[in-house]
Amino acid sequence: MSQSLAELRQDYSLNVLTKANVDPDPIRQFQRWMREASAAQLPEPNAMTLATADRTGRPYARAVLLKECDADGFVFFSNYRSDKGRQIAENPHVALVFLWLEVERQVRVEGTVSQISAAESEAYFRCRPRESRLGALASRQSQVVASRQILDQRFEQLAAQYPDDDIPMAYHWGGYRVKPDLLEFWQGRHGRMHDRLCYRPRNEGGWLLERLEP
Repeated sequence: MSQSLAELRQDYSLNVLTKANVDPDPIRQFQRWMREASAAQLPEPNAMTLATADRTGRPYARAVLLKECDADGFVFFSNYRSDKGRQIAENPHVALVFLWLEVERQVRVEGTVSQISAAESEAYFRCRPRESRLGALASRQSQVVASRQILDQRFEQLAAQYPDDDIPMAYHWGGYRVKPDLLEFWQGRHGRMHDRLCYRPRNEGGWLLERLEP
C-alpha cells in the first residue's frame, strides 16, 4: 500500500442534515433517503449490515438485502435454520446499518425482530427468479459442506425435479421483520463535524427527534 491505513481519510461536504429538513416520521425519512440512494444509482442501496447476538451476548454481523420497508418495519428474508436464524431465535434484539458512501450518508436502526407470516413469505418467494428459489431449497445455509461440487449437484437435481415454475418454498425459509425502536440518520460533514439526528418512540405516540454530537 502506498498509504498507511492511518493516512486514509475522506472529507465530506455534499449535504447537511437539520431538524428542519427531515420528516417527523423516521420511516418516511428512510424511504426518502432510499429513493435518493436509488436515484443516485448506488450499487444495491438496499444492502444492509444485520447485527445479531446469541443468548450469551456474543455478536455477529453480515450483509443482507432489505426487501420491504413500511410503517411496520424492515423486512428481509433468510433460512430460519442458518446461524442468523438460530441467533434470532435466542435473542430478538438486532441492529441494521445502511452505508451509502457515495452520498456520504448512513442510517442505523435498532429494534426487535420476528418472523413474518408464511403467506407473506410465500408471496415474496413466488416473485423471486427461478434460480433464487432453487437456491433457497438447495442451500443448507451455514452448514459445513465438503465441496462446491456437492452444492452444484444438489442444485442440478432440484432443477431437474422441478423443471417448470412450480417450485415449493422450503418450510425453513422465510421473512423477518425488524420493528425499530431507534433510527439514526448520519450525514457526513467537513472536519468530522457530522450531522446525526436520532429518532426514538415517545410513550404517548409519535417520535422524539434529537441531535447527537458527532
